[in-house]
Amino acid sequence: MKKQKRDLHQRAYVRGYRAGMAGRSKALSEQCHASARPDWLAGWREGRTDMWDGLTPVDGTYKAAGFSQ
Repeated sequence: MKKQKRDLHQRAYVRGYRAGMAGRSKALSEQCHASARPDWLAGWREGRTDMWDGLTPVDGTYKAAGFSQ
């Protein structure tokens, strides 16, 4: 199995980031695993900040995944 699929915390962060960029509620954090919830919320907060700063969702996905353009 690939490492990216095994890292629960990184996946939770990226999913939270995407939810924040989409303007979704942070109440969705209840759906993720309890140990990964802080990572989801950290991603959500950063996604909301980037959305308010005018970053596009495509740029945000690259940023959250750690890719460089």
